[in-house]
Amino acid sequence: MAKLSFETLSFKQEQDCLVITLLQHFQTKIPLEELNALSPFNIINPHTLEFTKLPQEKAQQKFLFLFEKYLPDLTTKLTGNKAIYIHKNSGIPLIGNIAFGIVYRNSSIIEIKPVTSCNLDCIYCSISEGLSSKKTDFVIEKDYLLEELNKLLYFINEPVEIHVGVQGEPFLYADMENLLNDLNKIKQITTISIDTNCTLLSKDILDRLSKNEKLQFNISLDALDETLAKKIAGAKTYNLNQVKEQISYAAEKFKVIVAPVLMTKINEQEMEKIILFIKSLNHQPTLGIQNFLIYKTGRNPAKSLPWPEFYTLLDQLEKKHHIKLKLSKEDFSIRKTKDLPKPFKEGDILTATLKCPDRFPNTCIAVAKNRDISIPNCMFQKEKKVKIKIGRDKHNIFTGNIIK
Repeated sequence: MAKLSFETLSFKQEQDCLVITLLQHFQTKIPLEELNALSPFNIINPHTLEFTKLPQEKAQQKFLFLFEKYLPDLTTKLTGNKAIYIHKNSGIPLIGNIAFGIVYRNSSIIEIKPVTSCNLDCIYCSISEGLSSKKTDFVIEKDYLLEELNKLLYFINEPVEIHVGVQGEPFLYADMENLLNDLNKIKQITTISIDTNCTLLSKDILDRLSKNEKLQFNISLDALDETLAKKIAGAKTYNLNQVKEQISYAAEKFKVIVAPVLMTKINEQEMEKIILFIKSLNHQPTLGIQNFLIYKTGRNPAKSLPWPEFYTLLDQLEKKHHIKLKLSKEDFSIRKTKDLPKPFKEGDILTATLKCPDRFPNTCIAVAKNRDISIPNCMFQKEKKVKIKIGRDKHNIFTGNIIK
């Protein structure tokens, strides 16, 4: 008899399948017929399977083989979109792609992206992420992310800030609290900042994270009119009062930056309301109003305000309400750090191996020299060798085009 227990997996039986949930928000299924062919089994609790006729080592080996077999069928529970689980043995590096892993721009702020997907559908999202998105999602094994990050930290060899800035909502990552606590233990990391829409935070979560003295929150809040706030968030479930409560509570325990996006003819009238709300709090967060910008991949519900007009408006609001609204690089102590070598550069021709679909339809991720390369107009065939020409190499974020 064997018992297999997993922290990041949970199980339930559904008709003729075993439904496996990975990190709470991702799901795949194994046919019961294939499991019973190994051995009769029982679900002892949501995280534990018992195989009655297999020894421990064989049960683990055979079950993990089946799990790997059906891992390509992984989907995001929130949207039903295809999802890719990137782990240490996946053969997918964590440097090279803008959407997931580690993004290092040769500065003292390192971005980490352990998950994609979002529980909102914001009308101004620069990458069209959220509930209506049809893009492929990614989720990364925590220990693999930390292992690769530590290699980069060793290379940089100076104090840095870690910025958790995912393409979506970071607290959809079920291992987020553990990740933040592990980051807090690394001496080389002086600050851990995280972008969030605040909808998944609670006082209990904030209390648990309050031991993390390096942590700060960057929170989006775009309107104080409830109807407009729901419209901007693109979700009827958006709870403005809950977000306000969490901002107030978080500000008592952490450094908090509230960052509204100003959109002409949509929420201009909300900026003063947000300023007054921030000033009313006992522990006042930093407020940094952002100008809406048009992005090729984004939802673009408004025109960008010309920069002179935007800064004139901020000057007026600063004087009227005696509050700082313009944030600069100096406010974030960004400095130049060691350049990470690039294994190839723009114009290079090389052979790479296709590993998985990329975020957008008909795009793939190929791998060469421990870097990911995004390839457009490419039909995915796992492990296929392709000849490509590098089209972008900036900051070790690579794109390439197939040479026929």
